[in-house]
Parts: sequence; structure tokens; C-alpha cells
Amino acid sequence: MRVVEQYGKTVDEATQAALNELGATDKDKVEIEVIDEGAKGVFGWGTKFARVRVKLKEEAEDKAEEVLKSILRMLDLTGEIEKEAEEGQYRFNIVGGDLGLLIGRRGQTLEALQFILNLVVNKNNKEKTKIILDVEGYRSRREKSLQDLAKRLAEKAKQDKKNVVLEPMMPNERRIIHLALQDDEQISTYSQGEEPLRKVVISPTPRKKAESASSPRP
Repeated sequence: MRVVEQYGKTVDEATQAALNELGATDKDKVEIEVIDEGAKGVFGWGTKFARVRVKLKEEAEDKAEEVLKSILRMLDLTGEIEKEAEEGQYRFNIVGGDLGLLIGRRGQTLEALQFILNLVVNKNNKEKTKIILDVEGYRSRREKSLQDLAKRLAEKAKQDKKNVVLEPMMPNERRIIHLALQDDEQISTYSQGEEPLRKVVISPTPRKKAESASSPRP
């Protein structure tokens, strides 16, 4: 992070000099610390220049990358960080050696790391940036696996004419199940139970009939 100190007849003049040195045009992109407001003096005597310290604010993607590097060092893991900017968010994918520790059981560690990363990156920021964290493309593989599971169990529910209750899942995984079956008019889905044991239920009840009847909250 670049930091410069500059002097000027006024705080504004010193600040502008610092901005010029940093090549910054937007004050929202920097942090300004007034070290000395200066003094005009009398008849030219006792004049004291203002002094400021200005530093560039760390961009969300840079801060996120630094945090990830620190986590890898702390856990003595070796990995390369790939990043991709999307509209309103950044996606980070860590690739390399044995990184299963970062994923955890059914992605629970990965979800926890992503949560912490978003907290750190967005601390004291007015505009929030969403960070999506992945390891070796785990999220896309897991999503495909859940979609296949949902369709397979939906067919079982139709054949047996019985509800199929899945094992407890995290909210994002339950959402994948619901979305995977939302276009199947012969199936309805809902969630039941309390966190962290909340489960998806796949029912052979036609969607329109299920929607007209009272059912547990989704």
C-alpha cells in the first residue's frame, strides 16, 4: 500500500500534492491523515506549512488476495490464487496441491472461509463487495453432483409415490436442490427442520396442488 507525506500552505494544498504524487484523482480512494494543520503566522513570521499523510485504500480484490495468501501460509499450504472479476463480485479459486483442508466436510470449511473473507474485505467499506471463494473448482463439481442427486431422487419419489427426505444441507446446497427441480410440475420441494439440521423434502405432490395446500415454510 503506497503512503506519501506532503506539505503545503494549507491542508487542501498539501492533500492535492499528495494525490498528484500517488496519481489518484478520487479522494474516496485514499485515506487522509492531517499531521499538522499549519499556521499562517503574522506578517510572514511564524508561518508553518500544513502536513498530511495520504495512503491509497486497498482495493477489495487486493485485500481478499492478501488474506488468502496469509491463510495459505498459516496452514503451510501451497496454492495459486486465480481471480476473476464479475459484476459486483470477485471469484477466487485456489488451485495447487493437497487443498482438501480448505474445503472440509461437504464444503463446510470453504463456506466458513468465504464468510470470514467477506467480513474482512467489507469491514468499514460503504460499498460492499461480494467475494466467492472456491478451491480446485469444488463448487461447480458439487453443484453438478447435487443437481444429479435431485433429479434421481425426484424420479424415486414419483415411482414410490412417497416423499424423499435428503440429509441435512447448508442453505446454499438446499437452494441448488430446489432450483434443480423447480420446472418439474410433478414434484414439489420444501425444507423442514431447524439449522444446522434443516433438510430438503422432495414430494411427488404436483406443484400446483402443493402450492394451494398449507405446507412447511420453504
